Amino acid sequence: MPRTLLKDEYWTKLLPILRDLGVYCKPNLRLIFEGILYRVRTGIPWRDLPEYFGKHHTVYTAYNRWSAKGIFAEALK
Repeated sequence: MPRTLLKDEYWTKLLPILRDLGVYCKPNLRLIFEGILYRVRTGIPWRDLPEYFGKHHTVYTAYNRWSAKGIFAEALK
């Protein structure tokens, strides 16, 4: 999966928002966020998430944590 789901201009706007919401900005944060978007868009089971986004459990855990804290919804505003 060579292309990203978010254009660089959107990611540069989103990253400070995620930081302000208390998200730890590790190196693979963009892939995790894009993995969540991919899964939400396609509706596939988490375990079928393409390996490009990293381990499906990592993406799933981030989504659950961010959803419970309202971070994912706030980031999409």
